Amino acid sequence: METLEIEYIDVGDDFLTAQMPVNSKVHQPQGILHGGASAALAETVGSCASIIFIDTTKQIVKGIELSINHLKSKKEGMVYATARLIHKGRTTHLWEVKIVDEDNNPISICKITNIVLDKK
Repeated sequence: METLEIEYIDVGDDFLTAQMPVNSKVHQPQGILHGGASAALAETVGSCASIIFIDTTKQIVKGIELSINHLKSKKEGMVYATARLIHKGRTTHLWEVKIVDEDNNPISICKITNIVLDKK
C-alpha cells in the first residue's frame, strides 16, 4: 500500500473507498495507469472491506478470485476505488469494486471473492 500510495478515505456499512495517485510509480511503458496497479488497488480495497465483517481475533480473509475489466486509460491525477458488498456469506464475501477518476468517469470495474477462514 505504501509503494502505491493507497489511502483509505471513506467507510460505511457496506462499502470501503480508497484513493491512489496516478504517477510514474504506477505507469506502464506507454505512460498510463498500469492494469496491475488498478488490480492491486481493487484487491486491496476488496480484501480490506471483508475485514470489516469478521472477528479478526478468530478469522482471516484471503482473496480467492479477482476479475477486472479496464475501461479507460489515465495518465495523471487520482483514482478512487469503492468496494460494495454483493454477497456476505459465512465463508465467502463477493465485492464489486469500481475504480473512477476525479470526474467519476469509470476507469476499471472488478469483482473480488474472498474466503473467510478460522485462524489456526
